[in-house]
Amino acid sequence: MGNHHGHHHRRGLSVLLPIARQHMHHQEEAVPTVAFVGNPNVGKSTLFNAILGASASVMNAPGTTVLVERGRLRRVNATWDFVDTPGTASLDALSPDERVASEAAMGRAGNPQPDVIVAVFDATSPSKSLYLLSQLIDLGRPIVAAVTMLDLASRQGSPISVATLSRLVPGLDFVAVDGRDGKGTDDLLEAIGARLAAKEQADAATALRQPPRISAVPAPGRAASQEEVSSWVRATADQRFEWTARIVADLNPCTPDAANPAPTFSDRLDRVLLHPVAGIAIFLAVMYLVFEATTAIAAPINDWFDVTVRGWAATAIDWIFAGLAGPGSLSTWPHSLLVNGLLDGCITVLTFIAPMGIIFITLSLLEDSGYLARAAFVMDKAMRVIGLDGRAFLPLVVGFGCNLPALASTRTLPDSRQRLMTGLLIPFTSCSARLSVYIVLAYAFFGHYAGLAIFLMYVASILIILGVGLLLRRTRFRDLTTQPFAIGLPPYQMPRLLQLGKSVAMRLWAFLTGASSIIITMIVIMWFLSAIPVSAGAAGTNSFGHVDDVHDSLYGAVATSVAPIFTPAGFNDWHASAALITGFVAKEVVVGSMSQSYQIHTSDDASGQEQGQGTLGQAVRKSFIASSHGHGAAAAAAFMIFVLAYTPCLATVAEMRRQYGGKIAARSVGAGLVIAYILAVIVFQVGRLL
Repeated sequence: MGNHHGHHHRRGLSVLLPIARQHMHHQEEAVPTVAFVGNPNVGKSTLFNAILGASASVMNAPGTTVLVERGRLRRVNATWDFVDTPGTASLDALSPDERVASEAAMGRAGNPQPDVIVAVFDATSPSKSLYLLSQLIDLGRPIVAAVTMLDLASRQGSPISVATLSRLVPGLDFVAVDGRDGKGTDDLLEAIGARLAAKEQADAATALRQPPRISAVPAPGRAASQEEVSSWVRATADQRFEWTARIVADLNPCTPDAANPAPTFSDRLDRVLLHPVAGIAIFLAVMYLVFEATTAIAAPINDWFDVTVRGWAATAIDWIFAGLAGPGSLSTWPHSLLVNGLLDGCITVLTFIAPMGIIFITLSLLEDSGYLARAAFVMDKAMRVIGLDGRAFLPLVVGFGCNLPALASTRTLPDSRQRLMTGLLIPFTSCSARLSVYIVLAYAFFGHYAGLAIFLMYVASILIILGVGLLLRRTRFRDLTTQPFAIGLPPYQMPRLLQLGKSVAMRLWAFLTGASSIIITMIVIMWFLSAIPVSAGAAGTNSFGHVDDVHDSLYGAVATSVAPIFTPAGFNDWHASAALITGFVAKEVVVGSMSQSYQIHTSDDASGQEQGQGTLGQAVRKSFIASSHGHGAAAAAAFMIFVLAYTPCLATVAEMRRQYGGKIAARSVGAGLVIAYILAVIVFQVGRLL
């Protein structure tokens, strides 16, 4: 108990709560506001989504809901605004996200005064829930307590009765709910409606059985001495813990062998999953299987989008043009713009859906089962080398599959500075799209050592992340203080497929609405650059929208003008620079851009690629050897390093802009280009000496 006291004594903000209560004046709103407040991982967001039929982020990690989520519920005779706050252990905010929850509950910082507070109560951890509940009672707002995890509490041998809770905490409504299947939500809404109708106020002094000394708070009109404030804080903390302990004892008066409980299945499983060696090995194996599943399942789906769906759409466009303007319209630039510009942009967006969806599904399964909270704990020590904690490890691992969902998953981190630093490191993770570039160059230049060359690219990615992380830690993030990583491990449970589907659909929709427009716009811009001729061409027939050789277009001219910049890196060749420009949109199209610029219209067969003798491999080998003056392997290694480290795909940049703002996204892009260029030059200059 003493340790708990020390922890809460330093939370001086609690002295403000009664003062805030004296100054709060409820303003009637046209639409009543209902605020959801609770500890992390109590099913708060799941319950919120079950009521509204919408989806917020549902994850079994500290800080489940990073941002406040809002929604409006329309009933037969009423309309209510719902606010879902970040998970918090206390209203005495220590982190930015706890501050968000505290301000939302108290109606501060631009938040509306809540007409009813829904205190989400975890039946498996009544002590934590009761402590937060005692603070919410102090606010003097109508409260309805939604009790979750009742089934898990029963399985753990500590069943809780909602009726007993209502008796022990008079003046509050306790409602049994399960947001995973919607049970009890109607009862909860009825209780909320009753509170709104009656405007009942919970009485803190009665509910907490507080002695007169607790109410003797320094009056707002006079300054309180530090001794008075400290005395009040100590008394309040003592009183809360005494009240909490008394309620918990009354809830389970006959818990057998409470001092020495028998090890549960969860305890035995945790001995393996939390082991410092076995735990890391298991986590890496699990993530490997996630990426293997993503690659195996997404590849045929993307092929279907790229070939079948694109074919159907192109045929439909051809049919419309031919029907409206005759067969000759199929060779006009508007037709090319639609097919090779807008349609290609839409197909590019669609090809992200499968890998993102599969990663989101697998990670949501791991999150909702309770496993990823344990993985974060295991990796905590390694991440502290660069100033982060274990929670930041998961987004970085996801980045090796795809940078976009990795960046989106940073929103689960509880601290905004950690979110930003992790987001700046994610572009240096070698996503699976870069692998196609590694394969072509590795087999063309390194032959039987191609596998080793590809493996070293992933090693290089890890080293770059460590180096950039240490650099950021000593420069921009010098003020980043790594908090002790205390995590309440959630119980293992079976994920609910309905909620899983809602969560994945929400994330995919956020991508489609947030990033698709900028991707399609940039691809259309690239079409215009490729459609504008800068010379008549060899046959003298080039015109707008009809450029026989991409080298004769404005796109080719830009690539040619950029190429000399890469002379120190060994690939002073317009084909390479054109591929890098195209790769800014999506790394998946780098190889396709090379094929187009080399005028190669048939893909390499696998055996030819593996022997470095495919048509594309031969062309790349010839041009790189020429541009590097005989040091083709060094130039290829430099090009691979540049592809690894430079600007991620356009979708990732768009997501970064959406999360962190345009300035930070632009600086990240610029820094990535500089780092990639420096590393490529070093690799080539050292490689040609070997």
